[in-house]
Amino acid sequence: MSLDPILTAAGAVSLAVILASAASHKLRAPAWFRRQVAEYRLLPGALHGPAARALPLLEGALALALLWPAPRGPAALAALALVGLYAAAIGINLSRGRRDLDCGCAGPGAPQPLHPRLLLRNLLLAGLALAAAAPAAPRALGVFDGFVVLAATAVTVLLYAAIEVWLANQPRLLGLSGR
Repeated sequence: MSLDPILTAAGAVSLAVILASAASHKLRAPAWFRRQVAEYRLLPGALHGPAARALPLLEGALALALLWPAPRGPAALAALALVGLYAAAIGINLSRGRRDLDCGCAGPGAPQPLHPRLLLRNLLLAGLALAAAAPAAPRALGVFDGFVVLAATAVTVLLYAAIEVWLANQPRLLGLSGR
């Protein structure tokens, strides 16, 4: 099944922006991110540092690769695998009862406790990756199509950011409502 190239391009650019943002906050706070990797308790201690250095580099490389048509498909599938890996790490820790753990999703200034809603958020990211990986229908994109891709990307990224803020503030909101 092929998708309209607007959909594949918007999915790819949106996912690229989200991955670049994720890589950015991890690269700006490497000690914090290393602690986050260790807190998940999924890797031996000797691998915490290498994983904390490799993951943001991988996110950044995938973000760049998603912006060009030739490597877009493989990069989108790699991003899908990475999102799946993150979902598995969250799911394992949720099954261990570790809801107090900061997921590390929003950076060092925005702690976000683990919650099953994060798995749904990752499912939405997987959808973006699948849209980006889908073959595009043979149609050239025009200038107007470029504006549509940028608008769709802006809406998607803003919606993603709103979901992130809502998830990060959920415990405070519940506290204010007396729940």
